[in-house]
Amino acid sequence: MASRSYASFLELASGDLLDVPHTPRPLPRVMTIPGIISDVASDGDSDGASSICQEKKIIVANTLPLHAQRDTETAKWRFSLDKDSLLLQLRDGFSADTEVIYIGSLKADIDVSEQEEVAQKLLEEYNCVPTFLPNDIQKKFYYGFCKQQLWPLFHYMLPMSPDHGDRFDRELWQAYVSANKIFADKIMEVINPEDDYVWVHDYHLMVLPTFLRKSYNRVKLGFFLHSPFPSSEIYRTLPVRDEILKGLLNCDLIGFHTFDYARHFLSCCSRMLGLDYESKRGHIGLDYYGRTVYIKILPVGIHMGRLESVMNLSSTCTKVKEIQEQFKGKRVIIGVDDMDIFKGISLKLLAMEQLLYQHEELRGKLILVQIVNPARSSGKDVQEAKKETYITAKKINETYGSSDYEPVILIDRPVARFEKTAYYAIAECCIVNAVRDGMNLVPYKYIVCRQGTLDLDEAMCIKTDTPRTSMLVVSEFIGCSPSLSGAIRVNPWDVDAVSDALNVAITLPESEKQLRHEKHYRYVSSHDVAYWARSYMQDLERACRDHYRKRCWGIGLGLGFRVISLSPNFRKLSIDHIVSAYRRTNRRAIFLDYDGTVVPQSSMVKAPCQEVISLLNTLCNDPKNTVFIVSGRGTTSLSDWLAPCEMLGIAAEHGFFIRWSKTSDWESNHAAADLDWKKIVEPVMRLYTEATDGSYIETKESALVWHHQDADPDFGSCQAMELLDHLENVLANEPAVVKRGQHIVEVKPQGISKGVVAEKVLSTMVSNGKSPDFVMCIGDDRSDEDMFESILRSVSSPSLPTAPEIFACTVGRKPSKAKYYLDDTIDVVKLLQGLANASCPKPRHISPIQVSFESVA
Repeated sequence: MASRSYASFLELASGDLLDVPHTPRPLPRVMTIPGIISDVASDGDSDGASSICQEKKIIVANTLPLHAQRDTETAKWRFSLDKDSLLLQLRDGFSADTEVIYIGSLKADIDVSEQEEVAQKLLEEYNCVPTFLPNDIQKKFYYGFCKQQLWPLFHYMLPMSPDHGDRFDRELWQAYVSANKIFADKIMEVINPEDDYVWVHDYHLMVLPTFLRKSYNRVKLGFFLHSPFPSSEIYRTLPVRDEILKGLLNCDLIGFHTFDYARHFLSCCSRMLGLDYESKRGHIGLDYYGRTVYIKILPVGIHMGRLESVMNLSSTCTKVKEIQEQFKGKRVIIGVDDMDIFKGISLKLLAMEQLLYQHEELRGKLILVQIVNPARSSGKDVQEAKKETYITAKKINETYGSSDYEPVILIDRPVARFEKTAYYAIAECCIVNAVRDGMNLVPYKYIVCRQGTLDLDEAMCIKTDTPRTSMLVVSEFIGCSPSLSGAIRVNPWDVDAVSDALNVAITLPESEKQLRHEKHYRYVSSHDVAYWARSYMQDLERACRDHYRKRCWGIGLGLGFRVISLSPNFRKLSIDHIVSAYRRTNRRAIFLDYDGTVVPQSSMVKAPCQEVISLLNTLCNDPKNTVFIVSGRGTTSLSDWLAPCEMLGIAAEHGFFIRWSKTSDWESNHAAADLDWKKIVEPVMRLYTEATDGSYIETKESALVWHHQDADPDFGSCQAMELLDHLENVLANEPAVVKRGQHIVEVKPQGISKGVVAEKVLSTMVSNGKSPDFVMCIGDDRSDEDMFESILRSVSSPSLPTAPEIFACTVGRKPSKAKYYLDDTIDVVKLLQGLANASCPKPRHISPIQVSFESVA
């Protein structure tokens, strides 16, 4: 049964849920895929053809990098580029001949009657495609789901009660999905999916990748999250957690500012979806149905040229002189923050109060200038934060201020960029005290402004060769903190520690301040926004390199859609094809895994059904067949479950024990009979079992297995790695091997594997003059890969007079050494039925090739 969110998606897709208007008129675009007619007008102009070859990047974000204003005289809309927009600045990281198209919403409300004209104007003049979300959807999408639910949650704020955040509202979620669908539709209007790269930005559009991947299975798609990603304990409280995770996993590359954010995302994928990650040549990758989803960790930078141009403005120079005169003889600390509950402004003021209380010598000399950017929302929490800020500032000024001295100056109004730049330039120290923030570029801007320019130096009466200094006090909970190794990192909740950090920052020797500044400036100037964009796009290109080397299938309904990507030679095994080969051959070897192959993995009843028993008997009674069940299970279970199959060969415990028929005795591999190592392994495993709640030990005659599927996913995985390393060390000189599987660590004798079983059976057939001309092997897990590999290797042996027909088949569409796949155990049973129908069963009493291990060892 589909979940409610899936059902909502299906309703949405059919248009029944919300009245989503179509684009006023399809925008011009190039050809998308072969067979799809282009919307480019046929006017004889050659520009259309040249645009097809041009490299194109499609940048998608909630808002376009544009300013919109209605002309009071003509009543027409006027647009201009927002030069401070990160989306506009990142194009500096692309080559000059790259075409960049922006898709997003405008910050202005455009009447429906004007939307077509505006859309055409924006595309022609600015390469921008507006989404024009209906007002109802826009309100519920942005101010509802994004701001009331996602944004607080991603900043670690849970709606514990109605007074502390809004509870999950499915209507808002449906609006979020609707908005993402509209964005995806706009991308489809301009994309050439074979060549273009799509880069989606931030938490507003986290299910958009699912819509896009569903339309174009091989789309080159990246995503960058500009906010924190919360720990799994927080994220798991979101009712639509799986849909959002799966949306992100439909990308090729997912970017985060810090490793902490990436680690939280990976932990969520592990705990909720059972996905493990690994580092591949320095790049973190998640295997997701045959596709590798890469993780990028790189904080965004600033635009050096833009900031330096502001520093050289005459208005900036004038403002610097004015501020210097205003604060003559004073020492200035600068803070620049949005007014919201996560920026820690009131905590910063309390630290300033503590500093003045403890250090009388700073009273009258130290000033905190706090610039408060306008709030992005107007909720109750914002008003409370603002009220607390003003009360605290007033208290400090009344206690420590005088007629000519205010220790805290609040600037609560829109402040022009040149004015902020001037404050940065004269401040000895900058403090960013947020309790949680995605990135925060204020420290970067402060560092560059303290470096100065020729014009700014002249305005400040600083000689060009004067050593530059700067000091940073930054919260350890903001994204830029890890990249600023010379900053004083603080816990913003510890007011005393922040106060002490401020004191250290302003009292450090000038030489120390200079060294820290130089280190920071080298990093900020070299890791600018162009470097960030270029590095991200290089990794996205690398992540998409194999798109057309693999075959793709789309599976799943609604927001559970994903793409399976597999080798081009990997295809479903046709029953007609294998039956045809089966009929024309006379010496057949058939190897079948047990769990997950002839018996469903999820079944509580592990004994085979009567139909499977009947099919196995039919195949075994054909004198042309040699049939083996090859399993990791023990001899007792397999003997009991397969007792009706008298002529069936069984290899138990991955081949340590083998019998050729029910009347044969179990034989062990004497070459691997030394099991004294179990006395070493068992105490070690017991130690890890006692330390890992939910784990247990499975004891086999030839092996010991430590299971941790019921333990905490992260802790269990960590303990498994430690156990693996521990056992490899203590067993270095023992005839045993340690292997890690899915939720297990297994120790077994050397030289034991399913692959060895296949080799021995095939070599026995050859030595008995019955060289196989048909080999079929079906299995579903990692241990069966050894069997596939062994069969492919054995049949190429020169001892075989002719190469047999090989059918190595895995169960489930997943990366495998097998050439074929079947979807599930139902398909396996159908295939066995087809072979049984083509068999010529005759009563048999002894196996024609029954031999002992010793004779082929």
